[in-house]
Amino acid sequence: MSGGTEGRVPRIIGVGDNVVDRYPQLGKCFPGGNALNVAVFARRRGLHTAYIGWLGTDAAGRHIHRSLESEGVDVSRVRMVEGANAFDVVHLQDGEREFVGSSKGIAASFTLSADDLAFVRDFDLVHTSVYSLTESHLPALKQACGRLSFDYSSVQRLTEEYLEATLPFVDYACFSAGRLSIQEIRRFHDRVRGKGPRAILLTRGEEGAALYQGGNEFLQRAIAVEVTDTLGAGDAFIAVCLTGFLESTDIPSGLRAAAEEAARTCTNYGAFGYPLDIPSI
Repeated sequence: MSGGTEGRVPRIIGVGDNVVDRYPQLGKCFPGGNALNVAVFARRRGLHTAYIGWLGTDAAGRHIHRSLESEGVDVSRVRMVEGANAFDVVHLQDGEREFVGSSKGIAASFTLSADDLAFVRDFDLVHTSVYSLTESHLPALKQACGRLSFDYSSVQRLTEEYLEATLPFVDYACFSAGRLSIQEIRRFHDRVRGKGPRAILLTRGEEGAALYQGGNEFLQRAIAVEVTDTLGAGDAFIAVCLTGFLESTDIPSGLRAAAEEAARTCTNYGAFGYPLDIPSI
């Protein structure tokens, strides 16, 4: 994977979305959100990471803040905002997660300040997502950091207008391909290649992942495990791939490591742990 940082510890910053994932079946909730999860998983790979986002002053927001501190993620630009934290409601069926409800809470008003953008300049890569409300900030984030990763989530939900507006600022474009066949994935890749990204990643759940870089296709099989909860597996895969890009890991080795991390994530509830009783929030 190309794009190394010349021997020093790479630095990734997640910007935007966070939630508590509520599991009524378990009576528990867990910290989550794509931008936040990637910062945590990259930190677990040994990178220096930070997170910029708004957390509510309720028990859920405070719990997320404590979990980030416990993981060693820099929270100096996290803002605690009066009100309820964003949440998703998760239903599990044979380990497969389904989102059945949500509330944006205080995150509905999220925006970035000039100081936030100045802070981003100290990082090698910024990661954000379709759920982060950062679309209007993509040009500034790209200018500040130089390398930008964006998780578009499901390919089926994307309009051509959205792709055209965002792809020119994105270096690493990440998509969830769901149950698309490899032929459908290749056709989708043909739609988006040449529009900005230097690499395009499509995660495929139990079918693995496909990465396109430098005109080449790399396929990675999923690693079989006894699945407890699939939530967070895609974010784990993305974080390890981004780590590989920054550390100039060869692509097959990087994809294998990403698949291993995603598999480990599937063996636990929540994205990266830290359960909290739902009655406590």
